[in-house]
Amino acid sequence: MAKSKKSKTPDNTIVRNKKAQHEFFIEDSFEAGIALEGWEVKALREKKVQLVDSYVLLKDGEAFLLGCRINPLETSSTHIIADPDRTRKLLLHKKELARLFSSVQQKGHACVATTLYWKNHLVKCKIALAKGKKDHDKRATVKDREWNIEKNRVLRQHNR
Repeated sequence: MAKSKKSKTPDNTIVRNKKAQHEFFIEDSFEAGIALEGWEVKALREKKVQLVDSYVLLKDGEAFLLGCRINPLETSSTHIIADPDRTRKLLLHKKELARLFSSVQQKGHACVATTLYWKNHLVKCKIALAKGKKDHDKRATVKDREWNIEKNRVLRQHNR
């Protein structure tokens, strides 16, 4: 009996912002590069990053990532003072920036970072144009998720 080998694709995700999925309706997403320093890239390889309260600030035709905390490694260079909460510039095309800026001006829209991941040898940030959820929307989302889990459980039991 031969075992079937599953081709495992490597998970390139560094960190996900699950709170953004819970707090917002994700309407549109963009891929942006990030301007990082050397110690930050090394810390990202070790997944020493928090994306929970991060958001994107659009100012003077540029986009910046605020609230993203990259904890420096213990072995980072001694001659560089590492600031874990520094503002990082996001690299986007002008058309994407214009679209984000016009959408954020509308009431109730925000721009949040949802995922940090590797694309080849570069770090990319998936940012999303989002609209805030109300409490009853959050409860409905949780209810739907729990119903889907229960439905799958019943189907598995029935198919045995």
